[in-house]
Amino acid sequence: MAIDSLAAARAYLDTARTIANAHQPNLTQEADQTGFGNLVNQAVSAASGAGETVETAMVQAATGRADLVDVVTAVSAAEATLETVVAVRDEVIKAYQDILRMPI
Repeated sequence: MAIDSLAAARAYLDTARTIANAHQPNLTQEADQTGFGNLVNQAVSAASGAGETVETAMVQAATGRADLVDVVTAVSAAEATLETVVAVRDEVIKAYQDILRMPI
């Protein structure tokens, strides 16, 4: 079964958009735009945007409109963004576990 690289890239992009839309909260009340939740939303948006940039670069490279260096650069940037998000997540989980261990 032959898989068209452009169709595969589009499928990945559609999946990434679906995941990004699933992480956006449905806000019915006004929220504090300077809080931690806003910071997390911005980080998720940045990671999603980096993923979309990689997808676009891959599609352009597959169609011959972009250089391989551009794809590698986009992948490296997305990887750095993802590593940052994972590091922050790990620290939040560690802090939460420390709070759970506190005596009452």
